Amino acid sequence: MPILVNKTFEEVAIGDTASFERTLQASDMRAWAAAFGDADPLAGPGESQAASGIVTALLTALAGSALPGPGSSIRETSVQLLGLLPVGAVMKAQLVVREKRPNQGVVMLDGSCTDAAGRIVATAMLEVLAPTTRVERHVSDHRLEGLVAHCRDLKPLPTGVVHPCSAEALAGAVEAAQAGLIVPVLFGPEAEIRRIADQAGFDLSPCRIVPSEGAEDSALKAAMAAGRGEVAALMKGSLHSDVFLHAIMQADAKLRAGRLISHCALVSAPTYGRRFIISDAALNIAPNTDQKRDICQNAIGFARALGIDTPKVAVLAAVEMVNTAMPASLDGAILAKMADRGQIVGGVVDGPLDLDAAVDPDAARIKHIASPVAGVADVLIAPSIEAGNMVYKNLAFMADAQTAGLVVGARVPVILTSRADAAPARIFSAAAAVLYADALARDPKILLPDVAE
Repeated sequence: MPILVNKTFEEVAIGDTASFERTLQASDMRAWAAAFGDADPLAGPGESQAASGIVTALLTALAGSALPGPGSSIRETSVQLLGLLPVGAVMKAQLVVREKRPNQGVVMLDGSCTDAAGRIVATAMLEVLAPTTRVERHVSDHRLEGLVAHCRDLKPLPTGVVHPCSAEALAGAVEAAQAGLIVPVLFGPEAEIRRIADQAGFDLSPCRIVPSEGAEDSALKAAMAAGRGEVAALMKGSLHSDVFLHAIMQADAKLRAGRLISHCALVSAPTYGRRFIISDAALNIAPNTDQKRDICQNAIGFARALGIDTPKVAVLAAVEMVNTAMPASLDGAILAKMADRGQIVGGVVDGPLDLDAAVDPDAARIKHIASPVAGVADVLIAPSIEAGNMVYKNLAFMADAQTAGLVVGARVPVILTSRADAAPARIFSAAAAVLYADALARDPKILLPDVAE
């Protein structure tokens, strides 16, 4: 959990700077417009309340978190838009200390926002009452940019990209390589891959291509390479998921670990200040109780690999009481008892819990649910693929949530991206694979812990 430390008025010096980068999405503009009634959130310079409001929010947040930091009080701001905000691209926000007023304890800050080319798109002036005492604040690292930051000290992961025969599939590999996350090995028809890269303007010089004769051949060659240790992760390209996963499950590939494989989606919703994992939203259609046990164990391993030491797992149902007419509620109770008996390890499992009681402390309190998981669940185990998929996609497409997804339970992480995934989801998924592979290398029992049988 990151710690924010401020600078007191005495410690602030003229010329001090602070900055951060943010990829601005069209959804950010729409959210601002919905909240504050901006009729045209993508209007030009000087015309959009959304653009002005977002710049103000970014710079005041920077003042409150970094310069001067926690304990600061924003007294006045003024913003001037000079160009269109770079929607879909990186924007850098920066503050510079211009003046100190000792008789008032005020710091004057010059702010600016620049696009990826360094062009200034907005300027600002902030008058800030600086703190007089040292303040430290622990903040939840719930946004998924933190995944990428945690990978900076790790080596890029050799990754087999399976049949990247579309511009979108190839973009996922190229973007992850440019971010320093993976070293792509492309399995597919070489001439077709190069043609797509030329048309899209992708540089394939960092990539090795292993020629194949079709989707099935691509998948089998990649899976065999992973089994031999030539690549440490696999990424789905433009082939069908069943073809991709069938190759991974072949005995000759030596990737099976003796447990059901399952999909874990990491989610960061802007209105909920904690990351959480939902499983299984993409792979297992109607898992039985024994399969849900594997899904739980896989999700616990995934959560631990991402830095949650003892994940709290909520087994979801429509109610928080056991109802023999509702199989999901029975599964919740059984899985909780299996965890008590050591048949699921590494986390705290409780169920059945309905969704509100799992994620909202007030709902759990009002319903008088005494549970170490209720209200603070790190992992949500869905009763079926329909329930999990609808929760996941509702958050991703209607609530502007950030997402990352992996298939876990095999001996290497498997990046199963969707054709509808935006670039950030592909990057975050690759970062999750890097962290998961690193955790497996350090502690193989994350994948196959000792459990009671």
